[in-house]
Amino acid sequence: MLNWALIFLVVAIIAGVLGFFGLAATAAGIAKVLFVVFLILFVVSLLMGRRKSV
Repeated sequence: MLNWALIFLVVAIIAGVLGFFGLAATAAGIAKVLFVVFLILFVVSLLMGRRKSV
């Protein structure tokens, strides 16, 4: 999922440089959402991995 966030970030940067501001804003928004989802899943997996199994 982090890969997708980085891909959308690169697309947003390239679109911004080329002048496609609407596309850049959309891609940046998608990248932000995917990054937040990645962080949440990462924290959950860390917490679940630290639990002791009986």
